[in-house]
Amino acid sequence: MTDKVMIHVERLTKVYGHGRPAVDAISFDVRAGEVLGFLGPNGAGKTTTMKILTSFLAPTAGRAQVAGHDVYDDSVEVRRRIGYLPEDTPLYKDMTVLEYLEFICDVRDVDKEHRRGRLRRVVEQCGIGDKLGKLIGELSKGFRQRVGLAQAIVHEPEVLILDEPTSGLDPNQIAEIREVIKAIGQEKTVIFSTHILGEVQATCSRVIIISDGKLVADGTPDDLARKSTGAASILVEIGGKRGNDTDPLGLLRQIDGIEEVKAINSTGWSLSDRPRAAQFRVVAKSGVDPRGDIARVIATANDMDLLQLTPEKASLEDVFRKLTTTQGA
Repeated sequence: MTDKVMIHVERLTKVYGHGRPAVDAISFDVRAGEVLGFLGPNGAGKTTTMKILTSFLAPTAGRAQVAGHDVYDDSVEVRRRIGYLPEDTPLYKDMTVLEYLEFICDVRDVDKEHRRGRLRRVVEQCGIGDKLGKLIGELSKGFRQRVGLAQAIVHEPEVLILDEPTSGLDPNQIAEIREVIKAIGQEKTVIFSTHILGEVQATCSRVIIISDGKLVADGTPDDLARKSTGAASILVEIGGKRGNDTDPLGLLRQIDGIEEVKAINSTGWSLSDRPRAAQFRVVAKSGVDPRGDIARVIATANDMDLLQLTPEKASLEDVFRKLTTTQGA
């Protein structure tokens, strides 16, 4: 990744009719070599933003540039520099895969002298070499998505914009498309939207979350998890010897810095004829780290051992739910 800004968005706004903004003054930059996950609930403004970046829609206010070209004033140059895969892949089902890709080469004005080599590279990247003679309408949805990716990169764009590229695919197809996107992302700047948060963690170097048209988070998946406000949770595992009647749940609940204790697996504690073990998820009060107090309480309890004391980092799903549900989305 370099410092070169490939996408610049400044207070971008889109209003349909006289309603509330679908996109509400959002600003962000995407640098060369970044793979950006664009997240948000349904109706958050993701697709509208992508359509503006690809010059399909004009913004109501603000500005957006791709590779230094304004998406409204210089839309032809923007279209030359982007590859776009909308959620509903625009494929001609009565064409063979090869016929369709050659047609896209004509539309995209791919140099005929280098076209054969370019097609060979794209076909290899997207794993569709054995499907070239097949009618697109006969392909599975997973392979149709691969063909859609191929048409998006056949003209060697600098920026690739993908709207829900794994929508409707089964887990195996999702894994395959993910690998294709990761490989393409090594060479290009990529933005893609998805509802599958595992996709983002596996593929993206950075995440933007929008809700109700507003940008509510921007950072790496790990950064967002660390910055997520609210109480921290800790996984606690406690062991005990036979005949010990001390209730570990009660001990934990007596600690001042703890807000809530949830038993994960404590069934073994009630069996007096075997060694005991129990797991708990402890939610700390805001700004408090109770691990030292937990260790001291368990160490001084009769016949108890502290087997595990592990802080749990907020998942991207936790961050997403917190930021979007509080926005009323």
